[in-house]
Amino acid sequence: MRHYETTCVLRPNLGEAGFTEVIERCTGTVTGTFGGAVIALERIGLRKLAYMIKKESQGYYFYLNYAAPAEAVAEVERVFRIDDGVLRYLTVKLADSIDEAGMEAERQRLEKARAARIARDAAEAEEEAQSRGRRRDESGSADRRMADTQDDDGDDAAQAAVAAE
Repeated sequence: MRHYETTCVLRPNLGEAGFTEVIERCTGTVTGTFGGAVIALERIGLRKLAYMIKKESQGYYFYLNYAAPAEAVAEVERVFRIDDGVLRYLTVKLADSIDEAGMEAERQRLEKARAARIARDAAEAEEEAQSRGRRRDESGSADRRMADTQDDDGDDAAQAAVAAE
């Protein structure tokens, strides 16, 4: 069997049931009809598209890594072409042949890459939250300084004396 990966973008208005139906149809074609094996399936989720595709600005992405004969790829792509819910798809042949050991090694490699990506995304989110907090602190102190300079009732000395006590 050959080693392939397919990335697909679906219409966002299909809903979770529609996403699951397309994904199950795709994996069912690979495993059931043609006797292939799914190495990895990743639901990437809803993302903003770089440009409009069929009047859609967002799409639901999923990634399928599998081993199957060439006929399976042809059938999966035929189903994608017929289905109106599929905005785009891309299938790439990674290797001419793959065995069980190769599939297991690929599963482990993909799992490590996924864990690293999740950790990186979490770190970026944490950094973004911290920078938002710093910006809020800086703007808050600037607002207080503005309020102090606008306070021109002449009792600054009295306020300073009260604060010193």
